[in-house]
Amino acid sequence: MTSTAAAAVQARQNLGGYALFVGVGVGASIVSRVTGFGLACPWRSLTGTACPLCGSTHLGMSLLSGDLLAAWSANQFIFVVLVVVSVLAGFWTITALGGPAVRLPGRWGQRQLWIVTASIAALAFMIARNVWFPLS
Repeated sequence: MTSTAAAAVQARQNLGGYALFVGVGVGASIVSRVTGFGLACPWRSLTGTACPLCGSTHLGMSLLSGDLLAAWSANQFIFVVLVVVSVLAGFWTITALGGPAVRLPGRWGQRQLWIVTASIAALAFMIARNVWFPLS
């Protein structure tokens, strides 16, 4: 298999994961909007503090309404993650359709580095939102 074909296969796999991610998010947001029931956060129930995902259901409902400002207010971290992953999905689509594979330079192309970076950013966001903007 050529490197172009391998990149296309990987891009299709990434797009499948993205589609699942979006489908679950949209589904949970629709259910919450229709029924009024959201997903309870186990972290918040145990500690009384907000985790990096707290507010994601409100973010999703706001996005369904097209209210970007309310979505941003609900959870800035997840909003940025959604923008970044959506841009990546665009690149994966181009690659899956046979276009050039977009590669980040150096170590930034390694998945492990992104996982560690996202984890540190999530922890920093959680600490910052609970110190400067605690739940009422």
